[in-house]
Amino acid sequence: MLILGIESASSQVGCAVGGHEGVLASAHSGRGGLHAENLAPQIEFVRRQAGIELGDLGAVAVDVGPGLFTGLRVGIATALAVAYALGLPMIGVSSLDLLAFPARWTGRLVVTALDARRGELFTALFRQVPGGIQRVRDANVCTSAELVAELQALDEPMLLVGDGALRYAGAFQAIGRMELAEQGLAHPSARALVQLAHARAMREEFVRPWDLEPVYLRKPDVDINWSTRQGGS
Repeated sequence: MLILGIESASSQVGCAVGGHEGVLASAHSGRGGLHAENLAPQIEFVRRQAGIELGDLGAVAVDVGPGLFTGLRVGIATALAVAYALGLPMIGVSSLDLLAFPARWTGRLVVTALDARRGELFTALFRQVPGGIQRVRDANVCTSAELVAELQALDEPMLLVGDGALRYAGAFQAIGRMELAEQGLAHPSARALVQLAHARAMREEFVRPWDLEPVYLRKPDVDINWSTRQGGS
């Protein structure tokens, strides 16, 4: 089964196509704020690079968050449009699972920290298990100081991944036995999305397009700003 994966939870947007042979083609762009402009050309590019037609797809996978509100809306709306147009089932995968998956080789506790803006992070904790990686603490939104306090209490070797970890690298230096992952692991990956989605597709863990649920963890900035203005008036 061929799967189109669409990822747009962070400042980077990307897509990939793959199946049982692995990832056939992928594209990513880090031009902030241009998700809507970049995504459709990327899908056409990976389709041509993979040598397929959209009609060859068997499912559409999408990053359901948590992440930046506008980016998530663009990615999910595009994935829904493709799924509805082609009559395909969908697979939703967490952005934090996508951050952790490329680090599945480490024996350290994997700490994912995606930049949530406004001084906050979207985070979760993972451990290596046979054949992959498993979440051991659910996703939440917190400040870097709150995450540092949590990790100091754990007192074990850990690997921090994500653009939030890099943005607040100075705050995490106080943690003993901590390693900060490189820039290449800073964003959720469309390649990882296709790999994780393919495993779920083999188990037929699909959702219908109208049942797909985004994970925001907090209100969009526009709602928060409006509530703040109302409270101050």
